[in-house]
Amino acid sequence: MKIQDVIVSEGLTGFYFDDQAAIKAGAEMDQFTYTGDPRTPYFKAIRQAGEALSIMLVLENDMIAYGDACAVQYSGAGGRDRLFEAKNAKAFFEAHLTEKLIGVDVSRFRENAEYFDNLKIDEQPIHTALRYGITQALLEAAAKANQKTMCEIVRKEYNIPGNTYRMIPIFAQSGDDRYNNVDKMIMKEVDVMPHGLINSVKYKLGQHGELLGEYVKWLKNRIVSKRLNPEYHPILHIDVYGTIGMIFDDDIDKCYRYLKELSGIASPFSLRIEGPIDKGNREETKDALKALKQKIDADEACHVEIVADEWCNTLEDVKYFADENAAHMVQVKTPDLGGVNNTIEALRYCLKKGVGAYSGGSCNETNISAEVTTSIAMACEAKQCLAKPGMGSDEGIMIVKNHMMRTLALIESRR
Repeated sequence: MKIQDVIVSEGLTGFYFDDQAAIKAGAEMDQFTYTGDPRTPYFKAIRQAGEALSIMLVLENDMIAYGDACAVQYSGAGGRDRLFEAKNAKAFFEAHLTEKLIGVDVSRFRENAEYFDNLKIDEQPIHTALRYGITQALLEAAAKANQKTMCEIVRKEYNIPGNTYRMIPIFAQSGDDRYNNVDKMIMKEVDVMPHGLINSVKYKLGQHGELLGEYVKWLKNRIVSKRLNPEYHPILHIDVYGTIGMIFDDDIDKCYRYLKELSGIASPFSLRIEGPIDKGNREETKDALKALKQKIDADEACHVEIVADEWCNTLEDVKYFADENAAHMVQVKTPDLGGVNNTIEALRYCLKKGVGAYSGGSCNETNISAEVTTSIAMACEAKQCLAKPGMGSDEGIMIVKNHMMRTLALIESRR
């Protein structure tokens, strides 16, 4: 089955691009926007609409395989590619990539994905977002050509053993509406919650961590008081974007003691803290997280896990953090890795190393990218899967959960 035509269209993502540097420097919120000037190159404002490029592969039988090129909310930060602009990406795609895709036999996913993921134009790699979108479309095309689910294609081509599939625990994100959205998560009995978006010391963490402590206490009490099923016992997972390191001057002992205090507040619920320290580069961030993890692991009374995110952007980065045992869990931030073939490799590598494999991504994705990467999470048996896109929580939970349920039903119907 070959590609006979390629169509691309500009579109929107489920959230926004945010200038992380400006926000961490103290940019003031003005309703849903921010005041002040952006600090990261190519941003026109601190918060601006997220953009996507939809890629449609028209196959010989006139079926269409879809993929969406998109990038994370905090584009341009933590060593990532520059801001993704759909208009420029469309022009680049039509000039350099359309003809390379026409005529490709899509029956085999892996070799096609690796080719386009490694492709260079004028000796430069193509933007991670484009690699992400093209390989999504190639995976769906392989599934259509072989009359299988994307999940089954991944298992087959990567020689992943087992022919049974299961629901992957869903991790929902609240955005800044971290109170109302928690109620939604409790009603829908989300497995892991609420993300929290703790990206400001002044407004969300507190100069001594007191604001986050109060929030964790509220979160625990809210679950206990509002759950209908007393057996509902979610994991609390909060992303702090390096702000804990900021208030304690990256002092490992102080960060450890604070995390231990937080875990006590969260009890009896398990606690995960994503990105507790960000040193501004990969090596030092890895060293800090590794030292913090060793402190936690040495204390049987400290019930908290740390999650690596910033500076863990590529397949090489994921392997590096896993090899160094620098965190209890590594987020495989799917758009940052470029081709979804890298997401597959990264999740499998984490599992092999005994590190928590978190199939993540961004609120700033689309329904298409969410469905493709959810299939991959199922195939690779990730430890958890991000509900995306958007920050309203309902939408992402619906898209990811329903896709898993449909996939399981389709596979079971053919047995």
